[in-house]
Amino acid sequence: MKSKFISLLAILLGLIIIIFPVMGFIGVNSLISLSVLLVSIYLLIIGTSIIDYNRSGAILNLILGIILLLLAICLIFNPTLIGFLVGITVYLSGIMLIIVGIVSLVNNRTSRYGFYIGIAGVVLGLLYIIIGTYVSDPIVLGSLIGIWLIISGVLKLMDG
Repeated sequence: MKSKFISLLAILLGLIIIIFPVMGFIGVNSLISLSVLLVSIYLLIIGTSIIDYNRSGAILNLILGIILLLLAICLIFNPTLIGFLVGITVYLSGIMLIIVGIVSLVNNRTSRYGFYIGIAGVVLGLLYIIIGTYVSDPIVLGSLIGIWLIISGVLKLMDG
């Protein structure tokens, strides 16, 4: 039951990230803040749900979730911070997605589809950096994070 809830949560968060940019009224700062916040919520829930059987993986997820939560809070309550981080935001977000993918690879060695969740995170993180370097459209970048969350949710549903 817990696995299905987490899977559906990942799919829902991914759809939220993909749908909101299409509406066109969310600014770049809000889009990035929302994306980081939703990924941090997902990681915190995953970390607490696997702590019973994968303590090291849970700790990795919780630490990464807390770091991303702090970053999201800073971005939400200090919009001028985005101006400071704008030059490196694409790279930081891509690197964080790669790290989340690697953590997923480590945590999901025993599950049938867990490996693919990690691979998707690494590949989409690399795409995020490459696309972000040449395309400045936040809709595309936010959608990549949403796609990763949907892939993770679907694969977790298939696994459980």
